[in-house]
Amino acid sequence: MAFLEKIKQIDQSIFFFFNKMHNPFMDVVMSLFTRTEIWAIFFLVIIYFIIKKYKAKAPIILILLALSVVISDQFSVFVKENLQRLRPSHDPAIQAMVHTVMKKGGLYGYFSSHATNTFSVAMFLSLLFKNYRFTILIFLWAALASYTRIYLGLHYPGDILTGMIVGSLIGLGVAVLNNTIDAKIYPFRTPKLALTKLSKSESNFIFTVFLVLIFMVFFVVNRLQHTHFL
Repeated sequence: MAFLEKIKQIDQSIFFFFNKMHNPFMDVVMSLFTRTEIWAIFFLVIIYFIIKKYKAKAPIILILLALSVVISDQFSVFVKENLQRLRPSHDPAIQAMVHTVMKKGGLYGYFSSHATNTFSVAMFLSLLFKNYRFTILIFLWAALASYTRIYLGLHYPGDILTGMIVGSLIGLGVAVLNNTIDAKIYPFRTPKLALTKLSKSESNFIFTVFLVLIFMVFFVVNRLQHTHFL
């Protein structure tokens, strides 16, 4: 028990280190980056390349991608409801010191559904596209989306770390299932998943979309605050 208490104290210390690094501008930016819909264009581009490169196999791939999110989300919720570890924003012992933005989230936080979902998607897509630039990008996106939960006062770093590990394992498992389906059910249909990957120019295009989206969020928030709209 003493060991677990020490781990909890370390978790809280790291949480406060990051959670206290805030300002009004980044409050808005992180509130946007944590939302799924802000990344819609980014993922529409990714879906476009899935359809372009994998053609008739794209529907199965997209279904499995959605399945990885469903499994990740439901498993993390199941663990939350059974372990019932309070979020920092709901913990009576520290909640007065926690910087939250807009909302405090649900009651329980272990482990983060955001981290689990995003890292499941990142692992699945990285193994699908087999391009190191894209792999760096998609895990960077997952890390950013996960970090926002600490910044916003909704999760401890331990919640995020566990979600990263569990999500990556789920994404790996679904990717293996995807490759098995391709080998067993579609052995002669092209393109072969094992031989198909994202090109350098395609990964650069997706990276550009990501950077433009990041820039636009910063620019729009800056302009709105400058005009006192926010």
